[in-house]
Amino acid sequence: MEPRAAVFDVDGTLVDTNHLHVVTWWEAFRQAGHTVPMHAVLRAVGLGSSDLIAHLLGEDRDRGQDAELSAAHKALYGQYFDRLPALPGAGELLRRLHHDGWTVVLATSASGSELGALRRAIDADEAIEATASSDDVQEGKPAPEPVEHALELAGVPAARPEGLGAAVAEVVPVRGAVLAVVAVTLAAAVAGAWGGPYEDGVVVLIGQVGPGALFEPYDAVRPALAVLAALGAAELLLRHCTRRFGGVTGDVFGGLAETAATTALVVFCLGG
Repeated sequence: MEPRAAVFDVDGTLVDTNHLHVVTWWEAFRQAGHTVPMHAVLRAVGLGSSDLIAHLLGEDRDRGQDAELSAAHKALYGQYFDRLPALPGAGELLRRLHHDGWTVVLATSASGSELGALRRAIDADEAIEATASSDDVQEGKPAPEPVEHALELAGVPAARPEGLGAAVAEVVPVRGAVLAVVAVTLAAAVAGAWGGPYEDGVVVLIGQVGPGALFEPYDAVRPALAVLAALGAAELLLRHCTRRFGGVTGDVFGGLAETAATTALVVFCLGG
C-alpha cells in the first residue's frame, strides 16, 4: 500500500484559537495607535505575522513597527498558552488516523513556544509524525510552501497517481472529451442562432423564428465563443494548479467550474 498522509492546519482547525488571535492582534494594534476592525483581523487570521500586518496596515505602513507589533501579539497571546482549548475530538481524530496507517503532519504558521502550546492542547504527540512550521519555509500561507513542505515530510506526492485528478482523466478518453467540446459548442451556436430577437432582455423563442433570425451571425457566434472561452480559461487554470501544486484537488475542480461559468457569462454580456 502506498503511503497516505493527512495534513492538518492547527489554529481554528484542531485548536479553538481564532478568536484569541483576533483579540490579541486587535489589542497589539491598539497599543501601537492603529485602529483595525476586529472583523478585518478575523479574516486575516492564519497568515504569518509579517503577512498579517502587511495585509491589515498596507504596504505603505511604518515597517519599523512590524517587530514591535509581532512581539506585542506574541506576549498577549502567550498569556493563554497554558489553557488553549482543543476542538472536541481533535486528538482522537489524529490518533485514529495514525492507528489506521495514515501519516499525520501539521502545517501551521506557528513556531517555537506557540507551536509547543498548540501541540500540548491537542495532546496527540504520539500520532503526529512531523510538523511544518513557519520556521521551515520562506513564505507562509496562503502560499503553497507550508503544505508542500508538509507533504515532503510525510513522503507523499501532492496527488497520488490513482487520485481524483487521474481518475477523471482516465474515465474520460481524450477523443470523448474533444467530441463533447465540439457538441457543446455547436449546440450553443445553434441555440443562439434560433433564439431570435430579444424583448425586454428576454430571448423570444416562440413565434419569432424566421429567415431573418435563423443563423444570425452574431447570435450564433457569441454562445460558441462563450463556450470556447470558458473551456480555455478553465484549461489554463488547471495547468497552472497542476504545475504549482503538483496535482489537483476537489477545491481545484470547484475553482475550474466557477472560472468557466464566470468567463462564459462575461462573454455573453459583451455586446448584449
